[in-house]
Amino acid sequence: MIRKTLAIVLGGGKGSRLYPLTKDRSKPAVPFGGKYRLVDIPISNCINSNIKQIYILTQFNSASLHNHISNTYIFDSFTRGFVEVLAAEQTYQSEDWYQGTADAVRKNIKHFHDQDPDYYVILSGDQLYRMNFQMMLNEHIESKSELSIAAKAITREQAEGLGIMQVDDDGYITGFVEKPAADEDISELKVPRKLLKESIGSDSIGRKEYLASMGIYIFNADALEKALDNEEKDFGKEIIPNIIQNNLVHAYIFDDFWEDIGTIKAFYDINLNIASIEPAFNFYDEQMPIYTHRRHLPATKMNFCTISQSLASEGSIITNASIVNSVIGIRTLIESGANLDGVYCMGAGYYESEHEKQNNRKQGIPNIGIGRGTIIKKAIIDQNARIGDNCRIGIDTQNREDGDFGSYWIRDGIIIIPKNGIIPSGTVI
Repeated sequence: MIRKTLAIVLGGGKGSRLYPLTKDRSKPAVPFGGKYRLVDIPISNCINSNIKQIYILTQFNSASLHNHISNTYIFDSFTRGFVEVLAAEQTYQSEDWYQGTADAVRKNIKHFHDQDPDYYVILSGDQLYRMNFQMMLNEHIESKSELSIAAKAITREQAEGLGIMQVDDDGYITGFVEKPAADEDISELKVPRKLLKESIGSDSIGRKEYLASMGIYIFNADALEKALDNEEKDFGKEIIPNIIQNNLVHAYIFDDFWEDIGTIKAFYDINLNIASIEPAFNFYDEQMPIYTHRRHLPATKMNFCTISQSLASEGSIITNASIVNSVIGIRTLIESGANLDGVYCMGAGYYESEHEKQNNRKQGIPNIGIGRGTIIKKAIIDQNARIGDNCRIGIDTQNREDGDFGSYWIRDGIIIIPKNGIIPSGTVI
């Protein structure tokens, strides 16, 4: 039986929790892991699951995302596959922007009708995981549910910032609590131990007693349209709890790595973890690879460097530098004597010509990249940033106060040099 399945990736709103990385781009377009974009994760999972009709819903700063999608996901004419960005638009029926996740899907339902899907897979654009959606779809169909929700077994301490589901012995969802407070009694939501043992094995249970929604949904097509036949704006807060009260909803328990990377701290931590000896998420999986734009760049050149627990993406030139626990993005130029510790450097979108460099030097503007003798610790360097010689960034101050400081930001104690930012030589931050 051919199942016509359509994927919808929710690109999010302004991405305020990832600001200033979202200052000039939408959240799904934020560079990740040295050479990827956040949106590559859900799209790659769809492609690896043989779901190749994919819409990305966004409304803020979508130009960068459009450019990435159009240059990356080009299917041949025989697959009938596509990846398209649907930005918020004014129509005769509505002049408003998306008011929430459910509202974004509702306002685009007429576009989805063109594909006549049997099932909708609804995904978030800011999570890191690897999942075969066909397995979830199979379980969804077998359960005869109208909606299936991917769920992750967690501890009570982890439950505070997530939607927690109550399930019966067969995995059907009977209750839902959105982001319970730390002192709230939610003991009645504990998962039946038998169900957890069957799903994730007794060795993996530990203190995991609750099921959190991963924000990954599979709807029957008619069930989604019925659920959206109202003015409710958000899936997690409104749509999902209402469906659970009146319909058959099943939990698909996922027992592998999953991380929400919607905050600066989570974004920074998971990027540096990718460079560790045993990363939580494995990019080196040939069976289910993560796809991104083919740039046809040369291999990275390293001259007399000391590098440990770090990644260097293609097209970079690193000379006489010391790099520890860091991720170096594409086309990154690091000059002699530089020292990086706990840095995610997103790299550059192009190489400067010698003529451009000479003109910039006359104006006192550093080249794109990291200058001679510059020392950086615990920072995110966004694309095309220019950091001059002999700068000291994050070295002299242990207690960093969050805020906007003009040429840089501090969020969650992490220094952020913005896209196209300029840090003159000798600067101390």
